[in-house]
Amino acid sequence: MVEADERGSEADSRLRLMAVHAHPDDESSKGAATMAKYVAEGAEVMVVSCTGGEAGSVLNPAMDVPGVRENMTRIRREEMAKAAEILGVEHHWLGFVDSGLPEGDPRPPLPEGCFAMVPIEEPVAELVQVMRRFRPHVVLTYDENGGYPHPDHIRTHEVSVAAFDAVAEPDRFPEAGEPWQPLKLYYLHGFSRQRMQLFHDALTEAGLESPYTEWLQKWDPDRADIMERVTTRIDCADYFKIRDEALKAHATQIDPTSRWFAVPLEMQRRIWPTEEYELVRSLVDSTLPEDDLFAGVREKVTT
Repeated sequence: MVEADERGSEADSRLRLMAVHAHPDDESSKGAATMAKYVAEGAEVMVVSCTGGEAGSVLNPAMDVPGVRENMTRIRREEMAKAAEILGVEHHWLGFVDSGLPEGDPRPPLPEGCFAMVPIEEPVAELVQVMRRFRPHVVLTYDENGGYPHPDHIRTHEVSVAAFDAVAEPDRFPEAGEPWQPLKLYYLHGFSRQRMQLFHDALTEAGLESPYTEWLQKWDPDRADIMERVTTRIDCADYFKIRDEALKAHATQIDPTSRWFAVPLEMQRRIWPTEEYELVRSLVDSTLPEDDLFAGVREKVTT
């Protein structure tokens, strides 16, 4: 296998982070400030979108106009390109078709040939090839629940973990390039009940309307807070504005008047200045809890 510190060139001494997501816009709503922070610090960052988001609805009323739904594939690609430019990241389409989220009781079957229905070896082979070309030291993806139970998010988890395990093995997908060993795998973690409660309390104390009232009232008291699984918190408050601009670039999906932007940036920076992750694989030594996704990696790569 090829190790980063064996290659010797200046480019090979740069830290590299790969975030694997299900749809365009996921990269801007999950870990975007972290990525922008590491880009600003000189790391190379790649976002992989497993699907094109073709099945997405128009969630921003201002974009629900003639010509948008008919051209959703093209528009979502344009939105993704704009978001990637704002974040400063490289971007790669894995090329699979959005599975959608069929509704009904019973729920209709997923469409034939969609990402969640193709044999898993197909997207694993594609992702292994991208990993071997980009050679990430750290990989981010969703947990076993997908962050939320969308079939594409769950499949993204399955594919990412399988690719992480296969990419260093010479006998797995030999046509996909030279084996490479990523050093750490993390699950992204988003909104926790603790975080929502803190924002809710701060908004109401400031005399502002909280978008979390109903959400908190309906929260299952037996449901564990995801914070119990968090190992790593990245202080990235200085990059929240970039995160929001990237999110707004996905104009068909994000209403700028929605709850995403209900908490003023100054309040976010003061109350919850971090993004959260769970370390699930590591080939380097690091002490938990962490405040750096490259903890234990920096010494190996840059020395």
